[in-house]
Amino acid sequence: MALSKEQSTGSDEQAVLDAQLQLWHHTVGYVKSMALKAALDLNIPNAIHLHGGSATLPQIVTKVTLHPSKIPCLRRLMRVLTFTGVFSVHDGDGGDEPVYGLTPASRLLIGSGMNLTPLLTLMLGAVFVSSFLDIGEWFRHEMPGPSPFEMANGRDIWDLCNHDAGFGKLFDDGMVADSDFIMDVVVKECSDVFQGISSLVDVAGGHGGAAQTIAKAFPHVECSVLDLSHVIASAPTNTNVKYIAGDMFESIPSANAVFLKWIMHDWGDAECVKILKNCKKTIASQGGGKVIILDMVVGTGSSSDEKHVETQILFDLLVMCIYTKGAERDELEWKKIIFEAGFSHYKIIPVLGTRSIIEVYP
Repeated sequence: MALSKEQSTGSDEQAVLDAQLQLWHHTVGYVKSMALKAALDLNIPNAIHLHGGSATLPQIVTKVTLHPSKIPCLRRLMRVLTFTGVFSVHDGDGGDEPVYGLTPASRLLIGSGMNLTPLLTLMLGAVFVSSFLDIGEWFRHEMPGPSPFEMANGRDIWDLCNHDAGFGKLFDDGMVADSDFIMDVVVKECSDVFQGISSLVDVAGGHGGAAQTIAKAFPHVECSVLDLSHVIASAPTNTNVKYIAGDMFESIPSANAVFLKWIMHDWGDAECVKILKNCKKTIASQGGGKVIILDMVVGTGSSSDEKHVETQILFDLLVMCIYTKGAERDELEWKKIIFEAGFSHYKIIPVLGTRSIIEVYP
């Protein structure tokens, strides 16, 4: 029941103010995302890195493209970015200019190794963000229908990648950055997963970044990549993996293990069951093996604290808006599609932060 001014007194007034605070906090939450986007656009992490990992505002300004009149505004941007933990801040010598530093988070935005900038740039760009602006209207239309992404951009994400070279490159760069990041962790934390298998096919593996990492770390595993013909046509030729043109909904090349990295969340249950049935046929042809899925298991993680679960369910809403049928699944939802595809058991290995390895056995 709504409270009138007369009804809300004392502690009631504080409760109303707390409720307003909660709504305002949600409402301006996107400002944190856009502040991070501005930091990436201005290349602030690299500017601090070039000064040895810590820099004053005047030093940052020497390494970014910025109109001098906007320096006071940059100070306000940095206040948000330090409060939210993207950067650190402490008083300089003599209490003059504050000194901004890199944090573990912003160190993932520099260099050529585990750099998440391309993925974050994709996710924070107008093409993705615009998908959420009319999500309320999307709910009024019958399923399946176009996704919010398609309603906002006129094409689904795959069609847009094929018709807009700029977005296609942005998308590919983002996926490569994510693969480079997570696969480095996978080969260190999940090495047992790749023992005892002799061959592996990375399904919908693009240009083979994940498969190349596996092949390098585990030379005993013969690795190949399956993807659509137009993707394979532009794949590199001087790699340690084999590239095969095909469609995972039709058949999957024979291998002892099938690898599915962040593929299943793009699809609905019926499509996932079909993919898994094709995986089962593939490993059966080798006398048994397993399917290795790298994806989210909502409610499960390296630490199932509130931030992990919140991030997982936010990702679930994101993939719903981008793919419509896509979903981040909890264990019961994974169990349903795994067993429906004819597999007998599975094991979840929650050592990849918000994502997990799921080993699926026939």
